[in-house]
Amino acid sequence: MSERNTLVRSLHDLGLAGWFGGTLMGAVGLNGAANHVSDTTERAAVASAGWARWAPVQAAAIGAHLVGGAGLLIANRERAKHQKGVTGNTNLKLLLTGAGLAATAYSGYLGSQVARAGNVPAEGGVKPSDLTPPDVAQAQQRLRIVQWVIPAITGAIVVLGAQQGEQQKAGEVTRGLVGKAGTRARTGVLAASAKAKRAA
Repeated sequence: MSERNTLVRSLHDLGLAGWFGGTLMGAVGLNGAANHVSDTTERAAVASAGWARWAPVQAAAIGAHLVGGAGLLIANRERAKHQKGVTGNTNLKLLLTGAGLAATAYSGYLGSQVARAGNVPAEGGVKPSDLTPPDVAQAQQRLRIVQWVIPAITGAIVVLGAQQGEQQKAGEVTRGLVGKAGTRARTGVLAASAKAKRAA
């Protein structure tokens, strides 16, 4: 490829790095550290405060990733259409991005429920105790799952992005274009043959 897309690729990659890394650090570090706050009524509140401080940065990271992803999609639309393997990769990446956005929004909603409760007894940021109010406990239990879903999805997007980088190598482009052209030719021959048989 002769055309460079450094800006949009940087937005795509840095945004995704922030989205993946921030959620993974939050699940491991922030929520884990909240379990060790001595006052059990402050554990959920401390975790909520940390996530609230991270939220604007995460929103900016996601926005950068989406802008960069759209730019790359526009720049590579012909390859996505004609190179074998690229279409499937692109569609899967779009599907996972949508799932990641939905999971992130749901996580934010659950987090806001916990934050609104204020200082309530809990074993940790996403770990209720027997004394945690039922609605907060339910939100925490769901957050305990979603906190791992987001880095899993965004990590998969990182892998697909790496695969896309490999697909841009000159040899891969040539093989992909020839492979897709061959598939289309075979499909055309089969369709013509079937049409001829019906006409006969």
